Amino acid sequence: MIILASGSPRRQELLRRVVPEFSVEPAQIDERALPVLAPRAYVQRLAMTKCATVAQRHPGATVIAADTMVAFNGQLLGKPQTAEAATAMLEQLSGQTHQVHTGMCVAWPDKTARQVVVTTEVTFWPLTSVEIADYVATGEPLDKAGAYGIQGQGALLVKAIKGDYYNVVGLPISTLARLLTAKQ
Repeated sequence: MIILASGSPRRQELLRRVVPEFSVEPAQIDERALPVLAPRAYVQRLAMTKCATVAQRHPGATVIAADTMVAFNGQLLGKPQTAEAATAMLEQLSGQTHQVHTGMCVAWPDKTARQVVVTTEVTFWPLTSVEIADYVATGEPLDKAGAYGIQGQGALLVKAIKGDYYNVVGLPISTLARLLTAKQ
């Protein structure tokens, strides 16, 4: 049995490309209770904590956990809570290159686990205030780290990426597939 420790519809959709059958059980941890670390270390800690929480409840399962964050100039950019916060994030990212980090952890029934952090660089076009306002008006930025979704209308903001596209969506499936097959 495989369990995805995430309620994210995007992660579920992506995981189906690697593993056709799995259960979903979000870890239900308080992310604010974890110490804020450097971006790569933070996503790694979140993924490990989520994975361990669900694996503890299901000792016979293989558990997959992931957490994705956007970082700019070493600072984490989470999900904006308001249109104003989304606008501020997008203004900050306009014409700049930022990093998208996904921490992944896979725990197997034999109590072994592997973890990895995948990083992708994303460069935005220089954005006008009208472009930002129009995008924010779609509502899409409000539930996305860094205030954009590359798999949606946010793709129009992106000039270039260096690295794994699916990492930016939220689950680097080629890396995950290799993690899962390395155990077999």
